[in-house]
Amino acid sequence: MSLTGIPFLCTLAVLTAVALVLPLVLWTRVGGPRAVRAGARVLMLLFAQVTAVALVFTLVNNSNQLYDSWADLLGTGDHVREAADLGSDGTGGIVVERLPKVGQRFRPAGGPGMREAGGVRVTRLDGRVSGVRAEVYVWLPPQYDDPAWRDHTFPVVELLPGYPGSAKAWFGTLDAHEQLLPLMRSGRIAPFILVAPRTSLLPGADTGCANLPGRVNAESWLSVDVPRMVRDNFRAQAAPEGWAVAGYSAGGHCATKLALAHPDRYRAAVSLSGYNDPAAERTALTGRDPVLREANNPLTLLREAVAPPEISLYLSGQRKDGYEDATALARAATSPTSVQVVRLPRSAGGHTMALWRPQVVPAFRWLTEELGAEPTPSAATPPGPRSAAATPGAPASGSAGPAAGSGTR
Repeated sequence: MSLTGIPFLCTLAVLTAVALVLPLVLWTRVGGPRAVRAGARVLMLLFAQVTAVALVFTLVNNSNQLYDSWADLLGTGDHVREAADLGSDGTGGIVVERLPKVGQRFRPAGGPGMREAGGVRVTRLDGRVSGVRAEVYVWLPPQYDDPAWRDHTFPVVELLPGYPGSAKAWFGTLDAHEQLLPLMRSGRIAPFILVAPRTSLLPGADTGCANLPGRVNAESWLSVDVPRMVRDNFRAQAAPEGWAVAGYSAGGHCATKLALAHPDRYRAAVSLSGYNDPAAERTALTGRDPVLREANNPLTLLREAVAPPEISLYLSGQRKDGYEDATALARAATSPTSVQVVRLPRSAGGHTMALWRPQVVPAFRWLTEELGAEPTPSAATPPGPRSAAATPGAPASGSAGPAAGSGTR
């Protein structure tokens, strides 16, 4: 049975109920020597505790989309076919634009929330550059199949989960597509294609979204293979103008790092409670080696860039949970890099989905403005030419204004 499926959850619920009833019925009826009676009663108690813990874990896992499968939970899943040394740009000398177009087969995705708001589709992608083979989830905006928009290309946002975390969490727990659908229909937010690729690629370890020759090419998977697949199969805008990446927790760290490392592939990034130092995630492979730790720190990437990258960052967090790292990036940024920092109050909650869910809409309002993807008064009317300028979005509700610092707005 699937780890996140209804049959498994129902089975656990039934077993938990049986485990509670057994001691009530059999406690005084157990026969045999004293040691046998004691052993049987201990087993009944253990059975009750194990089933109760398993049921609670399953409910929490289904709610937060931490582990998507038994392989993810047990640390036996490996989605890397090969991990060649692809060089500093992550392409291994391959001219990605010259690769032949490959059509993907998509099917409706299963799981909580995946059939809401028009439905999420999924495909299994063989990364031609990265050597990664994993699933990618795609949600199309309501305008995509409208005949009035048939010649229109759409901006794209890659969505990255935390660690551990399922690629489906943006849809199944944060309800991003359900929150954004009515706003896209009414023209208050631009119609974005949402793409959520798997980021848990190695058993029991966070890749840090980095290329580690011989281990994994996660950076190329996310910034080369996945975007190429999207452009091959959907009417997506060209990079970098029409592309952004967003994530929470470890995914926020990755989003910031990918945008800073590849301003030729992304124009904007959103980080919700992200961090700069890869060692903040204890299982991160990039946090175990001093050289990798520094090379994959977004603050280092920004400070050591040959020229300030032309990107915009939206960084939110609470004190001691992302806010200080965000303000450090804001202080280091100079034009044309722009950074919007949003401080969230402690009353908004801790490092959980409940904190990040209300930030989805403010972040996408900001993305609408930063990418110049102007929303339209009517979902049936395609937009006009792309605006030449964009203005910063408003901070999330209940947050402080942008942090002071060079390049902050």
